[in-house]
Amino acid sequence: MIDSADSLPACDAQLDTTGLYCPEPIMLMHNKVRDMHAGEVLKVTASDPATTRDIPKFCSFLGHELLHQQEDDGCYLYLIRLG
Repeated sequence: MIDSADSLPACDAQLDTTGLYCPEPIMLMHNKVRDMHAGEVLKVTASDPATTRDIPKFCSFLGHELLHQQEDDGCYLYLIRLG
């Protein structure tokens, strides 16, 4: 996982799930990754604290790489490279 915000890769697609709660962010991610290709990077923003548990499990289960995870004042940012 990349720790420094300075070295984050460019994203190929973005998904804003702010204001949505489990299970909606994960359901929207499933739909979004269907339209993407392996190696592309998805940027996800969220406000649901459950995503700190759900998104890493989503990545692990589906073979995606969680490049970056960050929390800032109730806003969550994830960068995911599709496997």
